[in-house]
Amino acid sequence: MRNSPEIAHGLANIARELDVRGYNCPIPLMRAKKALATMQPGQVLKIITTDPGAEIDFKVYCEASGNPILSLDESSNTFTIVIAKRQA
Repeated sequence: MRNSPEIAHGLANIARELDVRGYNCPIPLMRAKKALATMQPGQVLKIITTDPGAEIDFKVYCEASGNPILSLDESSNTFTIVIAKRQA
């Protein structure tokens, strides 16, 4: 995924990191939802997961919830997903 200057700025301002490697669906998404619920609009959450279904799960969730994905990368069966809490 290519990063615009706005996205790059968001990546530099990660407010919280969630490491859920080793957990499969639905745990990574549930923990991310819980973390986002405690965050302020515009804050950025970074999720690290090995769940093979994470890419589609987070794309669907973010589209439905309005929390934009700033970055989604996969390397060595590990996904790094960066989400911004939607503006109110």
